[in-house]
Amino acid sequence: MAIQEAEYNRVEKHLRRDVWNAWQTYALIEVGDKVMVCLSGGKDSYTMLEILLHYQKESNIAFSIVVVNLDQKQPGYPEEVLPTYLSNLGVEYKILEKDTYSVVVEKTRPGQTMCSLCSRLRRGNLYTIATEIGATKIALGHHRDDALETFFMNLFNGAKLETMPAKYKTDNGEHIVIRPLIFCKEQEIEIYSQVKNFPIIPCTLCGSQENMMRKKVKKMIKEWDDEFPGRSTSIFNALKNVKPSHLLDNQLYDFNALIG
Repeated sequence: MAIQEAEYNRVEKHLRRDVWNAWQTYALIEVGDKVMVCLSGGKDSYTMLEILLHYQKESNIAFSIVVVNLDQKQPGYPEEVLPTYLSNLGVEYKILEKDTYSVVVEKTRPGQTMCSLCSRLRRGNLYTIATEIGATKIALGHHRDDALETFFMNLFNGAKLETMPAKYKTDNGEHIVIRPLIFCKEQEIEIYSQVKNFPIIPCTLCGSQENMMRKKVKKMIKEWDDEFPGRSTSIFNALKNVKPSHLLDNQLYDFNALIG
């Protein structure tokens, strides 16, 4: 289905607005930052790079960008796609080659999902290269829908109220990770990506697994929105409107100090 120019312009305006709002709300990028943009070859990270490049030119915040891709040596991975795209774009980039694919396949038992181990290995390698290039921020392409899905996965399976933060410091305290797309809707990213005709590289690890919990949660949220329009927006807004005194975590709020 062809996307009308007016629809594309609306989506582009929304995405830029949402990135800027998240940027200002959480102080994602500051003057002098060297931002390592993690490019996977998927629609989300391409969109993130495009919008950050836009604000690098149009905002009054001077910062530099280095694009980093982790080539995990998946079978059939088109190694030439990203170097060609990034060279034509004229941005500084680095391709890190690490065979984490074989490790994930070897360590994952039948019936298990590959995402957890794959993510840990990928993060470790990205943190290493961030140190090597002197990056002050690491930018990941997770969006609003990812945050909602993670919230429900943690709620259902982890018995905790937790999602993807817009900005956090790594456990070792060495890096600050940011998610510029955290306010952006996946549906709008999809439209933007189609019009931009990004050279998408499908994932043959998690993308090949049909029974993943994340896919089931995504389906659940979509069904809710179909029946009750705006429900996912309400839930997402609730993640920004937390009242510790009205929950039950005694570590978060000192109920014992309430003496009548």
